[in-house]
Amino acid sequence: MSWLISTVIIGVSVAFATTFDDNLYLTVFFGKVNRTFRPKHVIIGEFLGFTTLVFASLPAFFGGLVIPSTWIGLLGILPIAIGISNLIGREDSGEIVQDVSINLPSLSKSGRQKKSLLAIIRDPQTYRVSAVTIANGGNNIGIYVPLFATSNLPSLSVIVCVCYLAIGAWCLLSYSLTRNPLMTPVLTRYGRKVFPFILIYLGLSILIKSETYRLLPSLAMLSH
Repeated sequence: MSWLISTVIIGVSVAFATTFDDNLYLTVFFGKVNRTFRPKHVIIGEFLGFTTLVFASLPAFFGGLVIPSTWIGLLGILPIAIGISNLIGREDSGEIVQDVSINLPSLSKSGRQKKSLLAIIRDPQTYRVSAVTIANGGNNIGIYVPLFATSNLPSLSVIVCVCYLAIGAWCLLSYSLTRNPLMTPVLTRYGRKVFPFILIYLGLSILIKSETYRLLPSLAMLSH
C-alpha cells in the first residue's frame, strides 16, 4: 500500500507540473464556445492531445525494461534542468494566452448542430485544440520519458490515470473560469511560482528511486 501512496504523490506532482499550463489556453478555448464550437470539442481535443504525448513517451517505458535502471535514472536530470531553466527565465503567461487566442479559428455562428462522439472526434476543430495541447506539452515529454523509463507497469498505470484525472479537473476549472476570468491571473501567478520546484522534486525522486547515485564512483573514475 505504501508504494501506491508514494506513486499517487508522484502522479499528482507530475500532473501539476505537466498540465497546469493547460488551464490557460483551455480557458481561452472555452471563452470562444458558440453554436458550432462546443465544449465537447475542447474537452475531447484536450484528451486526444494529451494521449498523443503519452504514446510518444511510451517507448521510454519499454526501453527501461532492458536498460539498467541506474543508467536510466540519469534522465532525471532533464526535469531538474527544465525546472532550473524556468526559475532563471519564466515565460510571460499573458503572451501564451494571447498567442492561443490569435490562432483560434474564426468560428461560424450558424445554427447549433448536435453531433455524435465520432463526429466530434473527426471534426477539424477538435484537432485544432489537440494541436495546441501537443505544442504546449512539448517539454512534457522531457519529464515523461525519464519517469516512464524508471516505472513498472502498476506505477505507470497509476501515474497516467492521475494525469488523466488532472486533465478532467483542468477542463472543469477552465470552463468555470470563463464565468470568472479575474481568477485566471491569480492561478497563473502562484502556479508558476510552484511549478519549477515540482519539476526539481520529480527529477530528484527519479534519481533516488533508480539508485543512480551508485554510478558516482564509476563516473568519477571515468572523469580521471
